[in-house]
Amino acid sequence: MYQHEMEGTAIPSLLHEFHNHRLGATIEDAEYAEAEVDFFDDVVKGTHARLAEIDTIVAAKLAKGWSLTRLDKAMRAILRAGTYELLARPDVPVGTVITEYVDVAHAFFDKREAGFVNGLLDAIAKDVRT
Repeated sequence: MYQHEMEGTAIPSLLHEFHNHRLGATIEDAEYAEAEVDFFDDVVKGTHARLAEIDTIVAAKLAKGWSLTRLDKAMRAILRAGTYELLARPDVPVGTVITEYVDVAHAFFDKREAGFVNGLLDAIAKDVRT
């Protein structure tokens, strides 16, 4: 989702690139984890398809005076994908969704921002998983 927002890469092209060049690969000494391709594709396609709905949900949980555009693009991608999973993947427990996206946040941000992801996704989960 980050690549799509940064470069405007079409979703089918983005998925093709990840399937063939990123998932399970080592790039610049970084090892990309294997992923369940169908699940990965669902999160990417689903997040893109429901972006307006997801953005409304996330924006409603931001502090007064904050907007989605004020957030770092990587942070937006993390929150959007996590929100999609909470909305559309009841097969994935809430705790698992939150933990996974907090872990992703730790890869890009410090503890404070990872805590932000935790709190925001927890608040969203309370609304969408009742």
